[in-house]
Amino acid sequence: MTEALTIRLDGADNVAVARVDILPGTQIAPYGVTANHHIPAGHKIALGGISPGDPVRKYNQIIGFSEGGIAPGDHVHTHNCLFGNFERDYAIGQDVRPTDHFAEHERAVFQGFRRDNGRAATRNYIGVLTSVNCSATVARYVADHFRNPEMLAAFPNVDGVVALTHGTGCGMASDGEGMRMLSRTFAGYARHANFAGLLFIGLGCEAAQLGMMMDVEGLKPGPLLHMFTIQDSGGTTATVRKGIDLVKEMLPHANAKAREPIPASELILGLECGGSDAYSGISANPALGAAADLLVRHGGTACLGETPEIYGAEHLLTRRAVSEEVAQKLITKIRWWEDYVARNSGSMDNNPSPGNKAGGLTTILEKSLGAAAKGGTTNLVDVYSYGEKITAKGFVFMDTPGYDPVSVTGFVAGGANVVCFTTGRGSVFGCKPTPSMKLATNTAMYSRLSDDMDINCGLVVDGEKSVQEMGQMIFDRIIEIASGDLTCSERLGFGDDEFLPWQIGAVM
Repeated sequence: MTEALTIRLDGADNVAVARVDILPGTQIAPYGVTANHHIPAGHKIALGGISPGDPVRKYNQIIGFSEGGIAPGDHVHTHNCLFGNFERDYAIGQDVRPTDHFAEHERAVFQGFRRDNGRAATRNYIGVLTSVNCSATVARYVADHFRNPEMLAAFPNVDGVVALTHGTGCGMASDGEGMRMLSRTFAGYARHANFAGLLFIGLGCEAAQLGMMMDVEGLKPGPLLHMFTIQDSGGTTATVRKGIDLVKEMLPHANAKAREPIPASELILGLECGGSDAYSGISANPALGAAADLLVRHGGTACLGETPEIYGAEHLLTRRAVSEEVAQKLITKIRWWEDYVARNSGSMDNNPSPGNKAGGLTTILEKSLGAAAKGGTTNLVDVYSYGEKITAKGFVFMDTPGYDPVSVTGFVAGGANVVCFTTGRGSVFGCKPTPSMKLATNTAMYSRLSDDMDINCGLVVDGEKSVQEMGQMIFDRIIEIASGDLTCSERLGFGDDEFLPWQIGAVM
């Protein structure tokens, strides 16, 4: 059945996506074209002639420009479709619509932990964070003491003790944008609802001074928040012993919390994609967008990020901005990125990655249009800097890089208590203390990496589910995960090594 060979996403598109491998000479009957070349699954075929310099259109949006001319039936990819800048019509607020919220009695509920400060948690960890790479090994030794399940057998409500280490904290300026961002990230984790208690361990002489950070961020030491350094504690052995003793003191406090019903309006969902392919913008991303819309209708918050990966699609978000101020916040972030990559002799089109291109994505414009679909259709109500505390209800945006662990670290620092991560090529990832669901864009990859994938959104490509049906499935699973069901990445033990704050500026 030739209709099943390709997917045309909009009637104005001059390319279609191959649903399966298409061999040369294959007739694509609905469009009256014949494949001139092998078109790999997920790649694009021209539905008509495209003159040199003319736009290539997918999603009824520009994804690139014809290089040298493209004939009907040609394979359209990096050899003949190039990135190019063009004016976007931001049309601020043009698509703002009232949100159809569910009535209070219809709203979903999850089983979570209610902290004494009122915040809602989906997990119950004790954390051991480092201010600098120099204290990473000591932090791991503290957490490793509690890896044996018998050590936590008396504390069934505690999900674990996790060490979150990183490669920065020194060799950088003691003030300025980079340090402010790092300090904000540390503070976001210190306040995160999914941590019942936290130890901050430093070396003592690093640029990221713990005392300074605590003062700047308004953090107060107490029974469930401790800060100390190796140099002041008497070296490695004494510091590890001190850390273990403090965790032991915190465990009964953490265990005293039990799950209870909490409205879904208190969920903050981080929306991430990585290892993307051409199906990402057809199946998993729009389905996640439908789930995000449902969460917003239930009163919750959905946060899109990865600024370099909405580049070229930002005009679709400004149209949904509730105010000029919100739209300008987003545009300012875009302009900062243009300057940032230029200063580093780069281009916004350095993204997509080789894996993205092998999966059929040709330019950053094409990738961004698919990635932005994760944000659903509701109004854009606020824009946040990296790691900034998320306070608004509804659909929001955070300025993060496209690199998955750095991006998700920002979401979690902002308060995300659930993450959904779409992938087409196959990406393995976890982000303690927040559970991360993996959504596969195609059935073949889902079957191949079934240990890592939570939901197969390839059912949309296969014609077995609509985007809205898949969105409902994702939303239902979000509620189950928030209530304590483990994600695939949690069962595999991911999440200890994916804490990666955004490092900008010179390393000295």
